Amino acid sequence: MVNSCIFCKIVAGEIPAKIAYQDDLLIAFHDVHPQAPHHLLLVPRKHIATTLDLDASDAPMLARVFSAAAQLSRELGFAEEGFRLVNNCNRRGGQVVWHLHFHLLGGRDMTWPPG
Repeated sequence: MVNSCIFCKIVAGEIPAKIAYQDDLLIAFHDVHPQAPHHLLLVPRKHIATTLDLDASDAPMLARVFSAAAQLSRELGFAEEGFRLVNNCNRRGGQVVWHLHFHLLGGRDMTWPPG
């Protein structure tokens, strides 16, 4: 764990979160500042700072991100209407927490371009 990483602290159970899914590779929890009626963060348990820091050994975790997003969207009832799965990379990409994560957004129309 990186001592100052808020997501590592959530993964470790040091900071409470409304957890929607967890397994050996991934944890998903509701965003505290939702941008849609359904807004969850899918976070690998392993600290990886950005998308650029991924390597081939992370492939199983990435597959799990997509399967968990599909499962959560079905469980929460917005799969059929559609959803957005977003990863921001680095400052100009909109990343503000330096731990790889994916935003699962649903429950409203998504516009393009996103902003």
